[in-house]
Amino acid sequence: AVMNSHVVIMAGGVGSRFWPLSTPQFPKQFIDILGCGRSLIQLTADRFKNLCPMENFWVVTNEKYVDTVHGQLPQVPVGHILAEPAARNTAPCIAWACRMIQQEDPKANVVVTPSDAVVMDPVEFQRVIRESLDFTAKNASIVTIGIRPNRPETGYGYVCMKGQQTDGIAPVLEFREKPDSETARQYLAAGNYLWNAGIFVWNVDTVLNALDRYKPELSKQIDGMVKDGSVKEIFPTLEKISIDYAVMEPASHDALVYTHPADFGWSDLGNWSSLHEKLEHDSAGNGSVGNVSFFECSDCVVHTAGLKRVVLQGLDGYIVSEKDGQMLVCKRSEEQRIREFSAE
Repeated sequence: AVMNSHVVIMAGGVGSRFWPLSTPQFPKQFIDILGCGRSLIQLTADRFKNLCPMENFWVVTNEKYVDTVHGQLPQVPVGHILAEPAARNTAPCIAWACRMIQQEDPKANVVVTPSDAVVMDPVEFQRVIRESLDFTAKNASIVTIGIRPNRPETGYGYVCMKGQQTDGIAPVLEFREKPDSETARQYLAAGNYLWNAGIFVWNVDTVLNALDRYKPELSKQIDGMVKDGSVKEIFPTLEKISIDYAVMEPASHDALVYTHPADFGWSDLGNWSSLHEKLEHDSAGNGSVGNVSFFECSDCVVHTAGLKRVVLQGLDGYIVSEKDGQMLVCKRSEEQRIREFSAE
């Protein structure tokens, strides 16, 4: 299966919640946010390296980030860095990548992944992806990776699977939107609800046939665009729609979707709280990247890798973020306002 395996990394996001660490010019997927020496997109590529050769990697990103992608992932063929002239959500970009892959490798099995999630157990991750690729090589089904929830999380969408299968691949009954906290508690108790990690595995024919069936207009436009290379003209006119609405939901109603329940220390690293969770903490619960000294501080999350030394005293539950001469000091409880704070 390795010969025909391809990886598509979606790297178009602007990561505005991590300002000023992340900016529209240099968003979070290109930043070493964990302080480990590799950016999030590099860590994403690293965990797929044993699954297929780098010449089978594809990255879809905004045209203004193409040079950054090439600089951080030099082994990805330049022709496999697909430059979006405009942001159109995930369905158009995934359809475009899969159509391009089909031209090069008609038998391809494809993993589509976000560029900015974190996986703490890459070996288990690879096992799950391998099993999913084997499945899609033999079945005209779509596999979504479902993360076993360990808390009643309201920040993720959920996948409802048929039955309580503990291992292996199970049919998906439906996808559910982000729940309120009562519903999230019910999902956790029910045991057959998984977090939707936005990692999809399919044979290239399966997904393009599904797109043809559920979104025929978009499918035709992508076909034409790829045939005559008119990305600049056509791509910005495509419907803005997520792969979840365009393909996954209708396909789940037609019993075409399966899930592989998994537990490999996944986080979408969507906000400062999820970063705080992944960093090592001192005895007072402070997590930091950079040379930071804490005095009488607790539960802070600090990313100041660009500064020589940072000393903080008396802060309880704060975010401190600095990059390229811009700095944010903000209560963790007010994190959802960072977009508003950073708007010029």
